[in-house]
Amino acid sequence: MDQDNFYTQRLAMVNDQLVARNIRDVSVLAVMKTIPRHLFVPDNVKKYAYSDAPLGIGYGQTISQPYIVAFMTETAMLDHDAKVLEIGTGSGYQAAILASLCKEVYTIESVSALGERAKALLNQFAYHNLYVRVGDGYKGWPEQAPFDAIIVTAAPDQVPKTLIDQLKENGRLIIPVGEFEQQLIRITRTKDGIKQETLLPVRFVPMVKAKG
Repeated sequence: MDQDNFYTQRLAMVNDQLVARNIRDVSVLAVMKTIPRHLFVPDNVKKYAYSDAPLGIGYGQTISQPYIVAFMTETAMLDHDAKVLEIGTGSGYQAAILASLCKEVYTIESVSALGERAKALLNQFAYHNLYVRVGDGYKGWPEQAPFDAIIVTAAPDQVPKTLIDQLKENGRLIIPVGEFEQQLIRITRTKDGIKQETLLPVRFVPMVKAKG
């Protein structure tokens, strides 16, 4: 499939899947018009890269459907000065979007083969504000904390307190929670405590500890 065809599909994805479902952040929409999602999926599913569905990327992991990527990014309420942590690098697509929007992005992948593959791909984009490492997402990245936002792309049974502790005051944690019936929630760390909002039902792969 040629690049013009992918570009046409990408524009249709933004208009038909994102704008049509009330994604309104113009920065998020602009970046998702630009980032070539088809480069972040295996060759055997490239023709489905802009479809309204998650896709397998190997090792039991997936790249989330475009709408969920956009919704989580918009819900994190990011600005250009934001310092963001992503748990679950996966394909690297969400990290690329965050790096295009924010000042600093740190992303952790528990599966070493995926982490190294994503790092190599993201290096081709020459981001100077994006840092990838293989590790245990449950631990976060304490030496770089606190963060304005943390986005988690796999579902733990319960919200890890370690991640809440790594938020700045008024920082947001966007995370799917649950084993079977999952909910996407937003946790905001305020000066008075923790505010939790349930956003929508979702289906993510389980959040696992680091493995080779």
